[in-house]
Amino acid sequence: MSLSRRARREWRIVLWVSVISAAASVWFTSRVVPDDPILHSILEGVATSLLIATPIVLIELKGDRMASLRRLRRLPLALYFTVKVLFYFVIIVGGLVLSRYFLSSAGGIRFDETFRHALLFAIAMSVFGNFVFDMTGLLGLSTLKSLVTGRYVQPRREQRTFLLIDMKNSTGVAEKLGPVRFHELLNAFFRNVNDAALECEAEIHKYVGDEAILTWSGEEALAAGECLACPFLVRDYIAANRETYMSRFGLVPEFRAAIHCGEIVAGEIGDVRREIAFVGDTLNVAARLLDAAKDLGRDVLASQDILRRTQLPSGVKAVELPTLSIRGRAAPLAVAALTRA
Repeated sequence: MSLSRRARREWRIVLWVSVISAAASVWFTSRVVPDDPILHSILEGVATSLLIATPIVLIELKGDRMASLRRLRRLPLALYFTVKVLFYFVIIVGGLVLSRYFLSSAGGIRFDETFRHALLFAIAMSVFGNFVFDMTGLLGLSTLKSLVTGRYVQPRREQRTFLLIDMKNSTGVAEKLGPVRFHELLNAFFRNVNDAALECEAEIHKYVGDEAILTWSGEEALAAGECLACPFLVRDYIAANRETYMSRFGLVPEFRAAIHCGEIVAGEIGDVRREIAFVGDTLNVAARLLDAAKDLGRDVLASQDILRRTQLPSGVKAVELPTLSIRGRAAPLAVAALTRA
């Protein structure tokens, strides 16, 4: 059974974090206990990584799919943070105790100055790792890397593909469910969108109300037509969770989507709060396509611009439609509806 791209990505993260943690532990041991044999330092670093770093990173990656941890996230921020710190403190102390117990030549555990230093070091590493995970979850890995490296400090031209996904009848659904339960529905819906985005190697640019904006840079999305397959993969994830949606909300969400590609200008904007903004005709056209999908009664619209530059994925067909007049553009836009073959 082959692993999904999301699963492969998560296991790569687990592997890298475990290796980095083990290397940091070996370095720390060599500095605090310089006369410790190198083999013992390596074994202690590996054991500490497996017993502390690996469980913590697995919880960070898998937590959103565990009902008990999802309930914890609904607590007030201060209480949630306190519970999380205490839980990780138990893992850290337990990992240090176990690694020392199994690797101690005397067969015992000494809570000496070295243990206290190791505890402080492990806590500091955990706090730093959690900060990186939380920032990645808040901004997205691609955005975080771009902000840290200063990639978009100066505006730059890029070729990008955009996929806009908008929930159908969101106003009526919100009235039926109420604002709190509608928010829970949106969260579940966007989780399915996110799963599909990871499989198609898309970035989540932002969520705007009941709309998600996905993007790909360069030609990577066009090579195998993954951007065209992505909305149908979202539909598959929703269908796989149909029973959960029905039991929780009494309905299964539906959506419209629009796909377009072209040149945009990307750059950092804002002062007190910074973000990376995409500006240009390409994103505006994608938004107009999404409006047209509703008017035409179609679920997925794609511009002929993108269809000419990529190939249709297997199981997807394009139905040519009359050209559209787009506000702000002199020439009409050739479009097609995408459906399952």
